[in-house]
Formats: sequence, C-alpha cells, structure tokens
Amino acid sequence: MSILALTSDTLIGTAAAGNIEYNGQFFGTDSNASRAQMQRIVLETAQATTSGTSKDFTGIPAWVKRITVMFNGVSTNGTSNWLVQLGDSGGIETTGYSARAITLTNNSSATSTAGLISTVIVAAANATSGSIIISLLDSTTNTWVSQGNLLDPTNYLHTASGVKALSATLDRVRITTVNGTDTFDAGSVNIIYEG
Repeated sequence: MSILALTSDTLIGTAAAGNIEYNGQFFGTDSNASRAQMQRIVLETAQATTSGTSKDFTGIPAWVKRITVMFNGVSTNGTSNWLVQLGDSGGIETTGYSARAITLTNNSSATSTAGLISTVIVAAANATSGSIIISLLDSTTNTWVSQGNLLDPTNYLHTASGVKALSATLDRVRITTVNGTDTFDAGSVNIIYEG
C-alpha cells in the first residue's frame, strides 16, 4: 500500500494542478492545507419511459458505492409493481433479493425475491415520481441495500427497502416490472452514482 501526500495548497473544486484523480476518486487540499478526498458524483442521461418493458443503465464504474434511481412522472399500461434490478458482467440478476414495499396510505405491502420492489399498488397511467437509493454494504460480498419513496397522483406513498448480494462487482441497473411485460407509457428515469 502506498500513500499519496499532497503538499500544495490546492483548493478543492478548483481546476488546479494539485488535484489528483486515482481509481475514480479525487484528492486535493483545502484552504487550510488539510488533505481531503472528494467524492465524484455522476448524473447519467435521462431515459424516456414512454415505451418498452425495461430501462437499463450500464457501464457503471467499479468504484461506485451509491446509486440513486430517480423516477419522474413514470407510468405503465398495467398494474404490475415496479422493480429495480442489479447486475454485473454476467448480466441482470433476477433472483436472491429480499425486498419489501408498503404504502403508508392503507398499509398494504408487497415482497419480491426477483428485484428491489418499489411499489405496492399500481394503476395504469398513474404518473409516479420519487427515488430509490442503493448503497454498497460490503464490497467483499458485493452486497447492496436499498431504501426509497415514490408518490403517485392518488397520493399513495410507496416506501421500500431491500438487500441483494451480487455474484460480482455491480455495473448495471434495470428498471422494470414484476411481470416484465407491462409497457412504460409516460415520464422518465435517470440515475446518479457516486463513489
């Protein structure tokens, strides 16, 4: 293991020669010459959810420790609950999840072992918005945990959490439905990832 020492007073966030990137992380010094690690936050390109049965975000770097999946006015043509699925170089994993979502409106719940379930009661064309945060719990076992909230126009607040250990390092996320056949018909999704 080697140690990198920064000796110049380079302000964090400024485009100066003293800022250094290593393995996806940025390092610099603040105005008091204290060393600091800066977190990289990347906003992907939003995908319209106006067609198709799933939306994939691929090429997520190995240094990522947290992913926020965002929904903006998303709806489908059916009533199947929504899933966020994780994957690695072997593809999207569709088993081994432990996830539950509830609605605080009427205390209904739903569970899934096929993905991080995000909704409980879905009505066709209900434009739903919110976010699900997925965080790396253990890099040795590639275990990720999730939590989040979605709100639909009928004022159902869906709150969800779950856990999944992947076979390898995460590099992709999919947004789909439990039945895998309902079609997206409005809105958009995007992700933010950070190290």
